[in-house]
Amino acid sequence: MSDIGTPTLDQLHVLTAVVEAGSFSAAARRLRRAQSVISYTIANLEVQLGVALFARDGRRPVLTAAGRALVGDARRVGRLVDEMRARAAALSRGLEAELGLAVDVMFSTARLVVALDEFSREYPTVGLRLRIEGLGGVAQLVLDGACQLGVSGWLANVPDTLEWRAIGEVRLIPVAAPTHSLARAQGGGADGSATHGTGPDRSGAEPIDSARLREEVQLVLTDRTALTTGQDFGVLALRTWRLGDLGAKHALLLAGLGWGNMPAELVQDDLAAGRLVRLRVAEAPDYRYPIGLIHRLDTPLGPAGAWLAGRLAG
Repeated sequence: MSDIGTPTLDQLHVLTAVVEAGSFSAAARRLRRAQSVISYTIANLEVQLGVALFARDGRRPVLTAAGRALVGDARRVGRLVDEMRARAAALSRGLEAELGLAVDVMFSTARLVVALDEFSREYPTVGLRLRIEGLGGVAQLVLDGACQLGVSGWLANVPDTLEWRAIGEVRLIPVAAPTHSLARAQGGGADGSATHGTGPDRSGAEPIDSARLREEVQLVLTDRTALTTGQDFGVLALRTWRLGDLGAKHALLLAGLGWGNMPAELVQDDLAAGRLVRLRVAEAPDYRYPIGLIHRLDTPLGPAGAWLAGRLAG
């Protein structure tokens, strides 16, 4: 058996053109070449591969079984080359090859999804590395250079090397499972029916005072970094369970193992379904969590990063 040769990109390009155009003559017109050149190119490709790609016993070329199997490979190679050329062209214009984005867990998921969907269509050649972190974790990734852009909560002491620009805020509300003692104490009952929703409560019951809150375990999102050491956000209880993951906090709240502040957007379905109850708290009934964009001052954002920053800010 003779060795299989290595097809050229031009041969693969001609093969896909013949298949897509439906004939050698149509492919010749599409590629602006003589039909004899197209026929010669395909014949050489068949010799190199050691298989017949087309059956030529009719008026129009029909792919053989081997041709059908190999034309998919030819198309994949062609797409990869096209992507490589597009990426090289973008790089020559100063476009980033890759962009690292770190996002605070509190940031609106719906808003993030829309921005990333538009980004993938606007900059298809730019690879995106996405990280989701809590509190100082976003700033740490940007500070270390692992990510060029961050969507971060407010930090009391922003390092001098970072710029933080406000783009909005997240509304956090205190919630608990309807079976939790705090929910029962405020008159929501086992189903929490009196306190569904995220708007103001009109049940007439007295708010829960801070002394009562301090007796119960509060579930608190904690920072994996040292950037917020000594700072607590909305912590009222004496006993706390510190979690580094918002999903774990959500699960523990649903299980009735504590109370805590959660983004209103994230728990709105739970409140509507009665899986969680909004607590009427006398002290700090809700909490506004500032959100901003951060990047290193000594590393300006490229075109794709600047576009994404503008989209996230909007």
